Amino acid sequence: MPIRPLPPELINQIAAGEVIERPASVVKELVENSIDAGARRIEVDIEQGGVRLIRVRDDGGGIPREELPLAVASHATSKIASFDDLERVASMGFRGEALASVSSVARFSLTSRHAGQDAAWRIEVDGGRYTDARPAQHPPGTTIEVRDLFYNVPARRKFLRAERTEFAHIDDLLKSLALAREGVDIRLTHNGKPVRLLKPARDEHAALARVAEVLGPEFPSQALRVEHEAAGMRLSGWVGLPTASRSQADQQYFYVNGRLVRDRIVAHAVRQAYADVLFHGRHPVFVLFLDVDPAGVDVNVHPAKSEVRFREQRLIHDFLFRTLHEALSQTRAGAAAHEAPMPVAAAASGAYDVRTSQPMPSMPAWPQQASQSRLNLGVREEPLADYATLMGGAGHGAPTAFAPRPSTSWSPTLAQDPEQGDDVPPLGYAIAQLKNIYVLAENAHGLVLVDMHAAHERITYEKLKSGRVTANLRSQMLLVPLSIAVSAKEAAAAEEHAEALADWGLELSRSGPSGVVVRRIPSLLEGADVAQLTRDVLSELAQHGSSRRLEELENELLSTMACHGSVRAGRRLGVPEMNALLREMEATERSGQCNHGRPTWVQLSLAELDKLFLRGR
Repeated sequence: MPIRPLPPELINQIAAGEVIERPASVVKELVENSIDAGARRIEVDIEQGGVRLIRVRDDGGGIPREELPLAVASHATSKIASFDDLERVASMGFRGEALASVSSVARFSLTSRHAGQDAAWRIEVDGGRYTDARPAQHPPGTTIEVRDLFYNVPARRKFLRAERTEFAHIDDLLKSLALAREGVDIRLTHNGKPVRLLKPARDEHAALARVAEVLGPEFPSQALRVEHEAAGMRLSGWVGLPTASRSQADQQYFYVNGRLVRDRIVAHAVRQAYADVLFHGRHPVFVLFLDVDPAGVDVNVHPAKSEVRFREQRLIHDFLFRTLHEALSQTRAGAAAHEAPMPVAAAASGAYDVRTSQPMPSMPAWPQQASQSRLNLGVREEPLADYATLMGGAGHGAPTAFAPRPSTSWSPTLAQDPEQGDDVPPLGYAIAQLKNIYVLAENAHGLVLVDMHAAHERITYEKLKSGRVTANLRSQMLLVPLSIAVSAKEAAAAEEHAEALADWGLELSRSGPSGVVVRRIPSLLEGADVAQLTRDVLSELAQHGSSRRLEELENELLSTMACHGSVRAGRRLGVPEMNALLREMEATERSGQCNHGRPTWVQLSLAELDKLFLRGR
């Protein structure tokens, strides 16, 4: 078959195969164009799940008459004009393919009135065949109608799902766009019936109410506000408490410069930030906005623009992890009941604000500074103590009251009797022990139930980790150096990060194009599978530019120590001991969950107790 150029209609249909997957893809392209046009109100009308009709109206700047043919032409756009513009894209769209692709697989019409013109004009495209522009009636702004989607590509139409499923994808898409554009009024109808009205948010409280409308009314009461800025980056939004986790990752919204994206670097950083507090198999809920210099993000890596590539991946990963890790560390037991609620809409009235107040130090470029390597690996330069020293409270003054020694006498740090103090602590005062498992306490809100083993386990675990930071880091030389075969990329990572790994007690060197030799390992990990440990660390370094595998393994060991060294269910505690446990919980980071992610305490308000006994009815 001879080589010949493809006709424009076929070119557009091929492009549509990449950009237009289903009706929701059409809605995405059209609504994003409306946002780029400066629209403050967007109406989306859907019929039969978008197969029969997709209509998007906006009050944006409109399109001049002479530019209407270009609007539906391939690779014609007003958003970029040079490669320099492509390097700093700030708009949602920029490829100039969307309208041409949509109009090639549907019956398409565009009616628009430019802000500087007295009349509107309309152009129609049927399967790639254009008509001349003609006058029409329309207020300033644009309306696009897409009818009979894939009518001329029946093979694609067969892959569409049921009407309800396709509409659900459209609804989810608009909710995700609404989170990033809280100042835009978005209205959605299906088969003539109003389905969703997302009113514009003028302040942070209204923005949180919109988040509650998308993620559910219970989310604000179980969310932490995050706002942190450093090294030319800014992270803001809301992260769900560990107790608000879900069985699937269906409520995770991450935006880069206002664009919703899915990125493995981001996913890895978030997963590591929650590693110490999330129950196995659960997924966190979050709405996060990352603002960075557009020149530091490549958005031209996916036809649907759902993926990006960061030029400083390691810096982004470390910034996200440390910001979220710091925010989650503030989730002490009793915080939710102790903090004043955010006065927003009724559905969001229980939220409270935890902000990372300390500025993050400026981060040097990677990898010239060795200190940056240590920063990405979470390296601590202080030495590590042995288990006995840690449990004895080395570096913390007197031995901890909750060290697992039967002879230790626990004493309360605050008054045991509420009458003796002016303020009731967040977790209140102990009143009883149930089945030698649960501590019952009374606070200002009602009844608090504490799983004493889970709570003490977290307290002990955090003290062990803190002791590791303030004691001696010990490593052990292998009697016979261990040669390990790895990939060429992993061998290069071993060579690049050798100094940072040595700081953690793992000494290795490259022995060839695809091999490394291990000579020293951390003493705390004696008995571990050295070959598998090395491969895991190098795999993370090669893929993400940073690794916390060594720290995670040490934490797993410390967690086991804490579990075995904590007060066990079945042990009878006195009131002073129970109160001491409550005070330690209030002072310990992440004490809302044990080391395995289980909750350590539950609050039952007086209203909830009254409801159980039908009081007031």
